[in-house]
Amino acid sequence: MIHKRHHNSKIKAEVSLTPLIDIMTSLLAIFMITAPLLTSGIQLNLPKGDGQSIDSNEKTLDIGIDDKGQIFVAEQQVTMDTLIKKVSAIVAENPQIQMMISGDKDAHYGTVIEVMAALRQAGFTQVGLKTDAQPVLNKGK
Repeated sequence: MIHKRHHNSKIKAEVSLTPLIDIMTSLLAIFMITAPLLTSGIQLNLPKGDGQSIDSNEKTLDIGIDDKGQIFVAEQQVTMDTLIKKVSAIVAENPQIQMMISGDKDAHYGTVIEVMAALRQAGFTQVGLKTDAQPVLNKGK
């Protein structure tokens, strides 16, 4: 008689999470280091103000004016002549975008007003002014 040996051995398959955790930790470290570098933009010294902050989920187009009067649209330098063309192209791709003018504290006030007036004359009515988020304290009260 032939007896079949019936082994009750099961294959144990285990998933090792150690390599996955190592990879995720490395990616986290990389993103923590590179994220601040991606949002740096142009360096502006914004004036202080106590306006409302913009929700992070809203899309905004940042138009910057530095202390030398140079105009930047989304970190790309433009002139007053090419400003409207550049903004129009961006708005055509995303009609819901809001525009924020970030004028350096030492920027010439006339340049900021010229940019705002040119945008309004071109039909862009959703234009705001960006300030530093720290509130201005009323002194003497």
